[in-house]
Amino acid sequence: MTNWLPDLAQGSGPVYLRLADSIESAIAAGTLPAGSKLPPQRNLAYDIGVTIGTIGRAYALVHERGLVAGEVGRGTYVLDRAETAPGNQVDPLTIALGGTRAVEAPSNKVRFDTTAAPDLGQGRIIGHVLAEIGEQQLSEISSYSRVFPPNWYDAGRRWLARNDWMPEAENIVPTLGAHAAALAVISAVSSPGDKIVFENLSYTQVSRSARILGRRTITVDSDEHGVLPDDFERLCLQQHPKLAFLMPTAHNPTLATMPHERRARIAEIARRHGVWLIEDDLYGGMTGDENPLLASLAPDRTFLISGLSKSVAAGVRGGWVACPPHFAQRIKVTHKMITGGLPFILAESCARLVLSGQAHEIRKASVTELAARERLARQQLDGYDFASHPHVPFLWLKLPDPWLSGTFKNAAYRDGVLIDDEDEFKTTRGDKVYHRVRIGFSSPKNNDDLAAGLAVLRQLLDSGGAGYDGEI
Repeated sequence: MTNWLPDLAQGSGPVYLRLADSIESAIAAGTLPAGSKLPPQRNLAYDIGVTIGTIGRAYALVHERGLVAGEVGRGTYVLDRAETAPGNQVDPLTIALGGTRAVEAPSNKVRFDTTAAPDLGQGRIIGHVLAEIGEQQLSEISSYSRVFPPNWYDAGRRWLARNDWMPEAENIVPTLGAHAAALAVISAVSSPGDKIVFENLSYTQVSRSARILGRRTITVDSDEHGVLPDDFERLCLQQHPKLAFLMPTAHNPTLATMPHERRARIAEIARRHGVWLIEDDLYGGMTGDENPLLASLAPDRTFLISGLSKSVAAGVRGGWVACPPHFAQRIKVTHKMITGGLPFILAESCARLVLSGQAHEIRKASVTELAARERLARQQLDGYDFASHPHVPFLWLKLPDPWLSGTFKNAAYRDGVLIDDEDEFKTTRGDKVYHRVRIGFSSPKNNDDLAAGLAVLRQLLDSGGAGYDGEI
């Protein structure tokens, strides 16, 4: 084993990124020659005074760059640069913007790191819809979508409607999924340098995308019921944000659902301080939650977003925004500018799925399947602390001592299971530690595969980390 310590004084950014850069520099300089073994993660963490999770992230990063390889029970070794395929190397900026997940997920792992709609055979239904469009609208599918037909707006109205509230067709914008919808709103109502509010834990692909667009992210505190109104008002008074991105129902990853009274306060604070709201209801429509939408409480400043990815099919990229009055055209144009435009065949297929009732039937079937999977997860993880909902495709697991979130993720990876650690959902750097991981259970093809993956996690939890030495 090489007696080597990194120089973390060089560079900038998070410690794990500086450590990965230091390892790469040492390899390039020959200080860590091909075949040399990196220090065990526990030892290096102790030597430089950081957590083992930080070391694990750095080792995973140099592994992604194609610089090292891990062997279970033996450790992590430097590869011969001549044998390292350039296509497997990933630059630091890509990693920094891409979060904690692998750029390309390995094909030989159980995927508990995705929450796309379960495969219930809906591909056949979608295939029939696509075939119909191919027969009936040949000219439209071969050109740009310059004019949106009325059925695209009507489908959005119906899909976004909930709890006796339905938006007007004139306020609907069809989008290339919910993610693109959120970016279109951020781009349309804010400018580079403006501050966007996110919860401490959130869907960080939006917050990272906002930073690419030049927006600054600030965080608001939350509890088991969602955003704390007093802290939101404090931010509005002190930081003057332009926009807040919120998930009031079935929050990702905590599953918190905001009660009616709190939603009303958030809406009132936003109105008083002139803050726009993005309400991400991607999971909300699956839950049966009876609380009113923020869009119904503050229709003058709330952009309601949802789509088909979690309950119908992720591959059709269906999404819609319900805008405040007079904003739809601005969002439509902005969405076109940042995405290149909405493909006719996708938007038409999504509209037909919704208006025919097939999307709602698929969602019902997905919810039924997810309820069965959630029951299985409860059985397999009985005795451990986690939050879940019978209609939502993930759970938020509290790790027992001495497990750390990043370490548990690495151990699961070693044993063939991909999960998300808490860092995947942290919108900014901070000192708060949750000791939790998110486990998505919609991807396995059947209950046997789901049970096998959960059994791996259960064994790790029961072992208390005794069987994991920190090596990749």
